[in-house]
Amino acid sequence: MGTNKDPIFSRYLATANPSQTQDAVTLVTGEPQVFLTEASMAYRELKGAKKSKTFHASVERAVNYLVESRGDKLVTDYSRIDANAFRDTLVGRELAGSSVARILGTIRAILNFTFSEHAISADNPFEKVQFDREIGTHVRATIPNPQIRKVQSLCYEQDDEARWLIGLISDTGLRLAEGAGLLRSDLKIKHEIPHLVIQPHPWRPLKTKSSARLLPLVGSSIWAAKRIAQQNNRSKFAFPKYNQNHNCTATNSASATLNKWLKARTNDEYTMHGFRHALRDRLRAVAKCSYHAGDQSASMSSTPCS
Repeated sequence: MGTNKDPIFSRYLATANPSQTQDAVTLVTGEPQVFLTEASMAYRELKGAKKSKTFHASVERAVNYLVESRGDKLVTDYSRIDANAFRDTLVGRELAGSSVARILGTIRAILNFTFSEHAISADNPFEKVQFDREIGTHVRATIPNPQIRKVQSLCYEQDDEARWLIGLISDTGLRLAEGAGLLRSDLKIKHEIPHLVIQPHPWRPLKTKSSARLLPLVGSSIWAAKRIAQQNNRSKFAFPKYNQNHNCTATNSASATLNKWLKARTNDEYTMHGFRHALRDRLRAVAKCSYHAGDQSASMSSTPCS
């Protein structure tokens, strides 16, 4: 008879009427009993309705890692010991610190969501788990100006869809996914100030809400935009090659292809993301020069701005 008070056993008391199962558990324990895998499914359903496949894959991966490491427990049964042991497991897999942070953050979000949805009063053991976030990380190399000019020159010579994407990114600081998923209508070439409209699309969401922005077209980016506009294809996409599946931009394919081309013509340190870092540095250099130009005390500086 004592078995009926076992919360694990009580999950199966109402198998003839599944809708009563959760109620039966609640009566025995005093609060909802939700297992991690159940919580993750609800989290994905409610929070991931408009998210990309990447979001769902990352949630599933994090949950699988935790279940493999510490088991599929009630969300209220995970302890700080579990959280720290899980962290050690992730580090033991030789994952980069950024990956460990992302996985722990996913688990933390699932538990916070579940506690809120079910009005469960419990501390989240995955809050503020300590670890070295710099493990396995490396700073992506900024592409220097001479290399940028060399790459842009090669793009002008080869003059094809992939090179237009490189040219567009090199003078705008676009993320690769942002560029590859553009519509032709996102290119405002005839505007008084030619620019790109960076906005979310069903086939290519943006990384953050603040990523929606307008970017001026200058240098090789205006060249690339004009070459795209001159094409007579009927595709609505700026880069049809990377949007053959209209539901999802082939960012990974673009990344692999363009990085291989870039490395072969520069060196193994540089990737497409390096253009984004380079533009940041270029803008900082311009801002510094502008500051000194307006500062009389700096007018005698022996360090020229170029």
